[in-house]
Amino acid sequence: MTAEKPNLLLHSCCGPCSTAVIERLIPDYNITVFFYNPNIDEREEYLRRKETQLQFLEAYNATISGQEGIKPVTMIEGDYEPEAFYRVAEGLEDQPEGGARCTKCFQLRLETTARVARERGFSLFGTTLTVSPHKNYPLISKIGTQIAADLGLEFLDLDFKKKAGYQRSVTLSKEYGLYRQRFCGCSFARRLQEGV
Repeated sequence: MTAEKPNLLLHSCCGPCSTAVIERLIPDYNITVFFYNPNIDEREEYLRRKETQLQFLEAYNATISGQEGIKPVTMIEGDYEPEAFYRVAEGLEDQPEGGARCTKCFQLRLETTARVARERGFSLFGTTLTVSPHKNYPLISKIGTQIAADLGLEFLDLDFKKKAGYQRSVTLSKEYGLYRQRFCGCSFARRLQEGV
């Protein structure tokens, strides 16, 4: 008799980033995706990313269906609350990408994920954020580990960029025909990218 796999609540920033992360984790965990992204300020963009996440999960679950010991990946949608992001970003609007505003954003998303994990009976949570080459793994690791310690949980502390994780996410996104956004979602990042 094989041991039951741990249940993981995996914060997802978007469908494309979740692809390679889920593929890597599915042999060892029962995964529930927590789609929570208050940093996406345009509702249309938010809905497009949510639909892309659902599109991937539906297609991916079809590919793993019937595999012994593998459960389908489920999803919980967090509240769409850009006002929460604007509260933590107040005064940091002109910070460079990757600076103090991003730190506050990571903290907001990971704290919310951890609270939902505890409320729903998960002892383990993680995030897809570290698959991006634009995201600071040591910082995300530090934030996630501290939140886990504060709430009596465990943080799945992995740098998903390693082992060509980002490149794999790009490949899988193409294979599944997923929409891939060009910015993190917040208006400040978009403004910096577009030079406005």
